[in-house]
Amino acid sequence: MREPNNQPMDIRAIVGLNVLRIRRERALSQEELSHLSRLTRAYLSGLEAGRRNPTIVSLSRLAEALGVEVKDLVS
Repeated sequence: MREPNNQPMDIRAIVGLNVLRIRRERALSQEELSHLSRLTRAYLSGLEAGRRNPTIVSLSRLAEALGVEVKDLVS
């Protein structure tokens, strides 16, 4: 993915947009995803906004909770 100025998007932004998109496709609130993934709602909010640097553990928990593979969150 590239930003309008043709620069590669920050991986945090890519992950955040993917989590947000998939969460909405699944009709889940941040609170519901928080419960399913065992991550705080505040963490999810920061992640979706591209402000958090996700760990391998958090990516794995999110992928499992959303029913996708980790690669779907990072690409």
